[in-house]
Amino acid sequence: MKENAHIFYVPEVKNSTSGDLIFFSGQEAVHCSKVLRLKAGDSIILADGYGKMYDAKINLCQKDTVSAVVGEVLTGFDKRTFYNHIAIAPTKNSDRFEWFLEKAVEFGVDEITPLLCYHSERKSIRVDRMEKILLSALKQSGNPQMPKLNEMESFESFVSRCFENNIVKLIAHCEQEEKVFFGDLVHQNSNVLTLIGPEGDFSKQEIIQAYDNGFKAVSLGNTRLRTETAGIAVCAFLSVINNCQKKKLS
Repeated sequence: MKENAHIFYVPEVKNSTSGDLIFFSGQEAVHCSKVLRLKAGDSIILADGYGKMYDAKINLCQKDTVSAVVGEVLTGFDKRTFYNHIAIAPTKNSDRFEWFLEKAVEFGVDEITPLLCYHSERKSIRVDRMEKILLSALKQSGNPQMPKLNEMESFESFVSRCFENNIVKLIAHCEQEEKVFFGDLVHQNSNVLTLIGPEGDFSKQEIIQAYDNGFKAVSLGNTRLRTETAGIAVCAFLSVINNCQKKKLS
């Protein structure tokens, strides 16, 4: 990746080849033309949100529309071999949840589902605001993978859904009972769905309901973590498990 080149999120660039002309508009075009004041001939990076980045040069830069000629697909971004879905209760303090979103993108997360639980103190979220946080984190971190952000869903509805059989379904809660450490249940290339509760934890009924739907209790360590920290811990564990084992095999 060219040093200091600005990154723009342009899903339309997906599967493009060298020489293709790509147009983008909206917030990204305004940022390019009005905020950064880039011009024709300037080099930029286009992220498709699906795991690839493309070198490009601006062809035309207007107020609300930018066109760019695609160069080469940038290397160094391995295709994700695992899937990380975190279903998490948004915190009362929105800044803490936004911090989680930002760091989750930096480590790598594929899907986020905000949960409405019995002890939830935040009953709604602004999806448009959350998507802006994800976009900013993607561009800042250079992670070409844009996670899917779902609408808030009730805990009962979510855990009773039918998920694919190859997904490892986990629940992290604070009840004093026997649990298996995260790293002992999850391995390289695992597709993982982890439930993270609100500040007041999951209710006992919710925990039972999760068990009845095939979720397993998991430990994230010996200390009690905040909601947003637990979500980040899951992302960090999965990143280390996959990247370290990948290096051993190479």
